Amino acid sequence: MSKKIKLLIIGKYSFIGSNLYNFLKTKILIKKISYENFTKLSKKYLNSFTYICNCSITKNYRDYKYKKKDDLDFQIVEKIKNLNCNFIFLSTRKVYLPKANLLETSTIKPIDNYALNKYISEKKIKKIIKNKYLILRISNLIGKKLNTKISRKISNTFIDNYFKFRNQINGNIYYENNFKDFLSIIQFKDIFHKILKLNLIGTYNVSLGKKVYISEVLKALNKNLTPTKFKISNIKSKDSFYLNNNKLLKKIKLKVTKKDLLNYCHKI
Repeated sequence: MSKKIKLLIIGKYSFIGSNLYNFLKTKILIKKISYENFTKLSKKYLNSFTYICNCSITKNYRDYKYKKKDDLDFQIVEKIKNLNCNFIFLSTRKVYLPKANLLETSTIKPIDNYALNKYISEKKIKKIIKNKYLILRISNLIGKKLNTKISRKISNTFIDNYFKFRNQINGNIYYENNFKDFLSIIQFKDIFHKILKLNLIGTYNVSLGKKVYISEVLKALNKNLTPTKFKISNIKSKDSFYLNNNKLLKKIKLKVTKKDLLNYCHKI
């Protein structure tokens, strides 16, 4: 176990937070708490951490126009701005206009209130703590939430919607076969660990970096279902995208493949 890295995860029961905690607890010094408990911690105690990563969010921040009181990341950064720890901000690929091969320098055009709020938070964080931030613009994560009995769920992931449609709706389900940029939670955890060890700062796309069609993912998820109720629609939209992850991969020297992603989907 490395004692040089000490991570505080805020968002005790979140999908990303709980997965990261279970994966990293034997590799680094790590603690997870709720946002409510974070507000009670002393600055002296917080200064003992190498990194602080917020995985919690409010419903208003997700759904409505930006307000500082709904921005938990802003509140956290304001509290730790004079400390020595680095802040990890989990942003989203939705800050970009959907298209292929999106770079960190690509045109920013948030597609909804959630994405716009994330971008506003990005700018505030950069201004407040300057060289002590790590912004991760994350593609679609595929994985199951570990704490299924906890009911503080704010939003549904791709996999949440998949099981909802598969289990509750009769008849065929038609979908647009766009290409996306998916990443399994296992791949994300490996990437995150590498990032911590290298002490990265700045803004990075976190993704597979390849086109993955919805049909490929559904085929993997439906491996043991015959016949499948998911059918390709004739409707075509302009919602396809994938992120260019070369900037990050050059730093962490980690290979992420579509094969590993689809193998993970087989096992869900």
